[in-house]
Amino acid sequence: MNQLALEEENLQVQKEILQNVKDLRSEVKKNEIKCFLSNEADPLNCYIEIHAGAGGTESQDWADMLRRMYLKWSDKKNFKSSLISEHRGDEAGIKSATIKIDGDYVFGWLKKESGIHRLVRISPFDSGARRHTSFASVWIYPVVDENINIEILEKDLRIDTYRSSGAGGQHVNTTDSAVRITHIPSKIVVQCQNERSQHKNKETCMNMLKARLYDYEIKKREEESQNVESSKSEIGWGHQIRSYVLQPYRLVKDNRTNFESTSPDKVLDGDIDEFLEQSLYKLNEK
Repeated sequence: MNQLALEEENLQVQKEILQNVKDLRSEVKKNEIKCFLSNEADPLNCYIEIHAGAGGTESQDWADMLRRMYLKWSDKKNFKSSLISEHRGDEAGIKSATIKIDGDYVFGWLKKESGIHRLVRISPFDSGARRHTSFASVWIYPVVDENINIEILEKDLRIDTYRSSGAGGQHVNTTDSAVRITHIPSKIVVQCQNERSQHKNKETCMNMLKARLYDYEIKKREEESQNVESSKSEIGWGHQIRSYVLQPYRLVKDNRTNFESTSPDKVLDGDIDEFLEQSLYKLNEK
């Protein structure tokens, strides 16, 4: 058809063919990525846990920016997101937060986002307008469904209740509705404060704990088969997986794939698909 269109100098048909080829390439790329999302946990929903690093207000603001980035990405995908818990910073941002994202293959897409994220910028909180480097950690783990059996013994748990620190009026100041559960053998801690009911918060905590223990077992299995031997250093503090530089130049660089973007504003506005795709390609090269 393209040959005929060229011979007849039919620009309209040539444009249609060009668009069809672009659409086909896009469809091939989507299907290629779907082939990479073949692990048993990949189709599951996920929790995103974000913690500010050392550095006070500066790092807490950076943690909040990261949370916004993932929420924006979720919105662009038409996924559903919900806040499970948060601890606000003293002046701005967050000390920590956990969000849940529901959607097709969310865990598969985001699983390689776990690690340390580094920001370099002129601080809006510094009257001297000096450049600051901030760190925040991001941890992704799957929401396990009822088909996955995780055994949790009551004697292995420590359950604490406390007053929610978020918005919610008079109720949160008078009721110990927030719940924190510590799994003593693994030292995993989960907490939830988004519901007014202590019972519902405890139920969410137990689901989160199951998810964390499931993720813990997956990672242990991978280490035993030496699939993640080369990436162990990536999750250590100071071994950032990605750097977001806003000054003196503008660049976002993934240190594992070497993929770069010169549009940090777009990336921080949730445009992270290319980074996620490159991580999947790199993972499957190994």
